[in-house]
Amino acid sequence: MRELFRRYKLLLLAVVLLMATVLLYSYNLRHKSTTTFFERAVLTFAEPFQSGIDQAVDAVRNVWKNYLWLIDARQRNIALLQENRELKAKLLQVEEISQQNQRLRALLAFVDDLDRPALPAQVIGEDASNWARTIVIDKGTKAGLSNGLPVVAAEGVVGRIIKISQNSARVLLITDASSAVAALIQRTRTRGVARGQGQDLSVEYALRTADIEVGDLLVTSGMGGIFPKGLPLGKVADIEKGQFGLFQQVKVETMVDFSHLEEVLVIVGKDQ
Repeated sequence: MRELFRRYKLLLLAVVLLMATVLLYSYNLRHKSTTTFFERAVLTFAEPFQSGIDQAVDAVRNVWKNYLWLIDARQRNIALLQENRELKAKLLQVEEISQQNQRLRALLAFVDDLDRPALPAQVIGEDASNWARTIVIDKGTKAGLSNGLPVVAAEGVVGRIIKISQNSARVLLITDASSAVAALIQRTRTRGVARGQGQDLSVEYALRTADIEVGDLLVTSGMGGIFPKGLPLGKVADIEKGQFGLFQQVKVETMVDFSHLEEVLVIVGKDQ
């Protein structure tokens, strides 16, 4: 192929120059109002080549336009995807704020029913090991809190403060094995002591002859000086009465879902 090109390169060059001259001449003739016979012959001869060149130019132009359109479409898609991600993030934020507002409204309603001064706090830590059931809240002595104050949620009793620092406090949950709360069955006023069992509660010292049924509500009795009277603790889930002994075994499911606890109230005042 190279040898053939070397042998006929002068001829090929002459043909290319001739075609270029003819095409240029044909292009100039197209803009003249009148032409001679020779000029018409040149136009007729050059027409197929001119048409091919026009088609080639149009094809290149279309490819370039399509390429630019694809580049622009890709940039628009990237911008739309980014905008979509931002809108989804904002929607999630709005949903989170909406859920938080619902929880806070429930807490405020609980405060109104409680008729006690209370301080809201956020749960910022959790210890749910086999040895301890505690949470950490973001309020401490700087906010006026102290050891022993009761902590509640909109659903019921959470626990009491056992350790405190300037900006945080550790709360012992009522489900901890070392936690004990004076309680009573709301329906029959049967007294007992609610003790933590890790996940749930048990009622100790409930007489075997006492009227207790599954579904009964267990509330604080107000005795002991920590929790106000009438705060929900849980509902009776199971009862066992042995043939011997003075007391029956009562299992209680807590009202508060400690695995999803985010906001709490610390009761800081006495009865008004």
